[in-house]
Amino acid sequence: MQAPITSKGAQRLRAELEELKSVQRPAVINAIAEARAHGDLKENAEYHAAREQQGFIEGRIKQLEAELSHAQVIDIASLNAGSKIVFGATVDLADADTDEERTYQIVGDLEADIKKGLIAISSPVARALIGRHEGDSVSIDAPGGTREYDIIAVRYVG
Repeated sequence: MQAPITSKGAQRLRAELEELKSVQRPAVINAIAEARAHGDLKENAEYHAAREQQGFIEGRIKQLEAELSHAQVIDIASLNAGSKIVFGATVDLADADTDEERTYQIVGDLEADIKKGLIAISSPVARALIGRHEGDSVSIDAPGGTREYDIIAVRYVG
């Protein structure tokens, strides 16, 4: 099954993959060679640390390659859903009780990062927003209970 991802998200994953392959992988190979030159490998902490780091890097490379091969890249700039919320929408919400405003972009599971305001399409918040329109009110089940939000604006920024 293909997982949706924004063009920006795919670009970030490809950049990370390139960094791992062209910078981090060669650096750890050099560190292993240098540690190996120090002699006895049984009690060589530098060697074992470098080998462990190599395992993490190779694992992440495999993970990124698999994710990118199963990703369906969606160009948000080409979407024209108007005020309707669909994948890729950037949504401004206002808490109905406190008037506190929040902005989220609905993205694929692979690129979600709540600290950056990127929420996964499979998240409860995104599921509550999908299909709604600018001006609607929506109830979102949050860990602290159900919250009411007003949808202030919906935009599609590539």
